[in-house]
Amino acid sequence: MIEKGRISYLELAFIMYATVIATAVLYVPYVTAQHAHRDLWLSPIWGSLSGILIVAIIVKLSRLFPGKTLIQYCEPILGRTIGKLVAFIYLFFLLHNAAVAFREYGEFIESAFLHKTPMIIVTGSIALTCAIAVHGGIETIGRCAMIFLPIVLALYILIYLFLIPDLNVKNILPVMSDGVMPSIKGSLAPHAWLSQFSLLSFLLPLVRKQQKVMKWGMISVAASVLTMVFINLGNLFLFGKMIANLHFPVFEAARYISIGSFFEHIESIVIAVWVLGGFVQLSAFFYMLVLGTSQWLTLPSYKPFVLPIGFLIILFSVWSIPTFEDMIRGMSTTMPFYFLTVQLIIPILLLGVAVLRRK
Repeated sequence: MIEKGRISYLELAFIMYATVIATAVLYVPYVTAQHAHRDLWLSPIWGSLSGILIVAIIVKLSRLFPGKTLIQYCEPILGRTIGKLVAFIYLFFLLHNAAVAFREYGEFIESAFLHKTPMIIVTGSIALTCAIAVHGGIETIGRCAMIFLPIVLALYILIYLFLIPDLNVKNILPVMSDGVMPSIKGSLAPHAWLSQFSLLSFLLPLVRKQQKVMKWGMISVAASVLTMVFINLGNLFLFGKMIANLHFPVFEAARYISIGSFFEHIESIVIAVWVLGGFVQLSAFFYMLVLGTSQWLTLPSYKPFVLPIGFLIILFSVWSIPTFEDMIRGMSTTMPFYFLTVQLIIPILLLGVAVLRRK
């Protein structure tokens, strides 16, 4: 096997949680609010259906083909030619997905902090750092997730605890005043982010014990959904209707914090801590792409590909998204359908064909 390292159930859950939440807490509230308005806190609940379904499908495929990733079991399910083609499509999507994640990271850092720094410097520096973790293997990424994510999660909670005096619970009312459809339309972005649980297929073969992977996959989905609901409610209570005009409401919420006259302007701390979660997310995308490429080419090691693929990701992050406005617009229009088509339809196709062939 290309990867000799192994991770625990908890590391599996933390890596997947970071893969979804790191950028979701920044972008999903704004994108969701464009359609759902006051009901944006309901949208992640509808989006959880995608996460639950995908985890169930991926775990079933993993049990049918133990020790194999999605890239590896495409060929025995669909045949050599079609299997290689479908696996390549998924890998190309993963390359684009990783590039989008790096661009999301870069846009936030540049908008909030490094205003005059070229985008390629911002994304290139984090890519180099991630390359070191990816070269270290899955155990390095798993341990980083175990150390960094509790700090990031504690920060999210503390932001809104400090803001309790400024929160207005009445901003949630009236609930579903225009019916259920606005919150369903707003769930497109949560559906897209939670569909990334299809990447679980790259991690399941690396878990030490396989008995409880379904349970911990579902726990990770539940934790991701609860975090989105919590963040959306906190932003709604603080900003009300204004949330539809704020690209980074969590960052703006941190600016509101003022305790006494000495504890304020902590947005720099927020950025520094958020970068830890972003690092785990980007390293996970990077690692899965490098591992999948090596498996597709049936090579004995993925490590020679780390730097070339890192360079390719940075190029794609610049080429594929012209501007920040285009990226935001895509998140609420084409991107959810693109994500769901690849990350939901392909696993359903693979599971359906695999079950039929077994029968």
